[in-house]
Amino acid sequence: MNFKFLFYAFLASCFLAASSQAQKDPKAKVVLDAMSQKFQSMKGFTASFEYTFQDEGGAGDRQSGEVAVLGDKYRLKLPDQEIYNDGKTVWTFIQTAGYKEVTINDAAGMEGELTPSNIYTLYQSGFNYSLLPDKTYQGKPISTVELTALKSNAPFKQVRLLVEKSTQQLLGWEMLDGQGGVFSYSFKNLKAAPSLPLSYFTFDVKKHPGIEVIDLR
Repeated sequence: MNFKFLFYAFLASCFLAASSQAQKDPKAKVVLDAMSQKFQSMKGFTASFEYTFQDEGGAGDRQSGEVAVLGDKYRLKLPDQEIYNDGKTVWTFIQTAGYKEVTINDAAGMEGELTPSNIYTLYQSGFNYSLLPDKTYQGKPISTVELTALKSNAPFKQVRLLVEKSTQQLLGWEMLDGQGGVFSYSFKNLKAAPSLPLSYFTFDVKKHPGIEVIDLR
């Protein structure tokens, strides 16, 4: 299964389908505001993560990697693939045993999509939210907040944010597409990293001789 396709399908999931009867739960907002403030206080972070997708029939895909975030910038490391975003430009770098390719896009073309840097503020506009019963995740007590979009034509029905109670850190999130498919991301080893150099989020084509460049800007 093509991870690049799944990842961008995942990013598009911020356009969630919703019932117009949903409400903004004040208790859920307390959790969301604390989570957002925690992220802003870190200014930047690094983490390992696990991505899974499972369809209605039980078939699925699993990937693991690393992520770094600094403000609106991020970098994802995956097997055979890296995604760089410096806030203005997005580079998707694919490298296999005998092939190297980078696709370049304007970051502005990704506005409105769910990314590792905006998931912490996703709830602030265009969404209703509610607090679900507490549970344990990664062995830790968490609050689960379910977001529901106001648009009815979105490809995903719900997104659930999994927030650790003691630290207010976002440990993971889940997306339901309404057809039995579930997309999940899980953070591990999350550490504050406010001093990452800006160059870490930029892909330098000159350092990769012979690479095929697909510039879509």
